[in-house]
Amino acid sequence: MGERIQSYKELRVYQNAMDAAMEIFKLTKSLPIEERFSMVDQMRRSSRSVCVNLGEAWRKRRYKAAFIAKLSDAESEACETQIWLEFAQKCNYLNNDDMGKLDNLYNHIISQIITMINESDKWLIK
Repeated sequence: MGERIQSYKELRVYQNAMDAAMEIFKLTKSLPIEERFSMVDQMRRSSRSVCVNLGEAWRKRRYKAAFIAKLSDAESEACETQIWLEFAQKCNYLNNDDMGKLDNLYNHIISQIITMINESDKWLIK
């Protein structure tokens, strides 16, 4: 872990997830109005949920199973976001460059979360 991290906000995975969620927020502003209550809401919700679950996981570090469960939820939400992004691309709401950038970012976020799960003992409060 290097220097001692004091807050979930210092986690690179959290920062990456926040950046991705904000990029999705910006990109979804241009989606058609008929998608507002379906695709836009779901994409924004799942992308934000990655951040929320990472924050909740941070507070659950006293309990390995709860910590891993919240990280697993974050991983699932990241995958859900990727699927919504794919729908947006296939509906021609999202160009290939934006899709590629966000898909790569979410693949990186998922790998960061999996690393935290696999190395969970390093993160637990003793």
